[in-house]
Amino acid sequence: MAPKFGTSGLRGLVTELTPDLVTGYVRAFLAACPTGGGLQVGRDLRESSPAIAAIVAEAARGAGVPVTECGVLPTPALALAAQRAGQAAVMVTGSHIPADRNGLKFYVPAGEISKAEEQAIQGALGTGAPDADRAPLVEDAGAGDAFRDRYVTAYGGGALRGLRIGVYQHSSVARDMLVEVLGALGAEPVPLGRSDSFVPVDTEALDPATRGMLAGWCADHRLDAVVSTDGDADRPMVADASGRVVPGDILGALTSRALGAGTICTPISSNSMVVDLFGPEAVHLTRIGSPYVIAAMEAALADDPAARVVGYEANGGFLLGFPAEGPAGTLEPLMTRDCVLPIVAPLAAAVAEGRTLAQLVAALPPRFTAADRIQNVPSEASAAFIARLADDAAARAAFFEAGAPERDTDLTDGLRVSFDTGAVVHLRPSGNAPECRIYAEADSPEAAEALVATHFARLAEALRGA
Repeated sequence: MAPKFGTSGLRGLVTELTPDLVTGYVRAFLAACPTGGGLQVGRDLRESSPAIAAIVAEAARGAGVPVTECGVLPTPALALAAQRAGQAAVMVTGSHIPADRNGLKFYVPAGEISKAEEQAIQGALGTGAPDADRAPLVEDAGAGDAFRDRYVTAYGGGALRGLRIGVYQHSSVARDMLVEVLGALGAEPVPLGRSDSFVPVDTEALDPATRGMLAGWCADHRLDAVVSTDGDADRPMVADASGRVVPGDILGALTSRALGAGTICTPISSNSMVVDLFGPEAVHLTRIGSPYVIAAMEAALADDPAARVVGYEANGGFLLGFPAEGPAGTLEPLMTRDCVLPIVAPLAAAVAEGRTLAQLVAALPPRFTAADRIQNVPSEASAAFIARLADDAAARAAFFEAGAPERDTDLTDGLRVSFDTGAVVHLRPSGNAPECRIYAEADSPEAAEALVATHFARLAEALRGA
């Protein structure tokens, strides 16, 4: 796969992320976007990340931009450090994709780059920031600590008291920080599954073996929950005491409610029960991808600067657009995907209400989602097949099987088909990997999972047989 630039920055095979290519994109970013006079650089735990981070730093220093090396830390921790410094940032990470791939995520001082800034960077390739006097490099080992302290200050030492929480550490950059945060909030953390090699955990599409492992841990260690993140820790994973994973969009809705949000921005793929929970006037549905969620949040804040705006994605990454009050203090806004807040807020709400996490989830409006992905298929092939379905009602009738006639279609992002039973099946090419995503929604978990399984098999046959 040739390196690709889009919503999640630059991604590609490590062998193709050459020094010249990485330098070219960093120089284009520095030329096309505001930097605040400096660049913060962080990285994940992939074997290839230190060398790529060094190339990023040298490219910026050679363009006369001072670099702050933040080391290994979560992507949202780097974003917070850059926000507080008023500087740009580059995170070296491939997120959840396999270890033979890596990438760069770009941040301007205000946060994640926008779609317009993506285009500006592409336009500046080959004509990027010129050589200049080599700028200095400094190290900041405290950026991760500042991120950790954000939650401890806001939630206090008793927010999670009485909970025994497993931490699936694998190769997440947040694996030690999560243990520290949970312990500081009063829980008893139990570290589990630490790995010396990179594990490509996709929190949105956990395989059956991983789900079984979580359930086994809960039983063996008498846990109240298990938590984890993807590789760069901008997406959460939370399972209840039985090991059942709470979907990211449910975590998002629970976190929104716990924070007292008044405006919720979330992609079209998120569980529609959020509309029942907050009302249609409070919910703004977007295309999939944090830039679209951020654009909706910014529009809401432009209309009302005092609006209590939040955003979240179906993968659980949570964006805070206002100063929110926790049980012990204030959380400053952070409009980039965060994994820690949607882990802590629902668990703290359960403790405060005297409920288990499963009871908290069960009290929500009864709509259920499931998701999976077909890997190693070109995005172009997925897009072409989905476009054919979108244009041909007969082709849709032959492909989809939901036990009822089609009610309507939504082309906001990919093809989302609703059926007379209320079931939904949504197909979408990934914007950052050679994958095709399948989402489903129904009135029971079993029905949603069955819809995904049925259409996974059909889509795999169609794409791989093309």
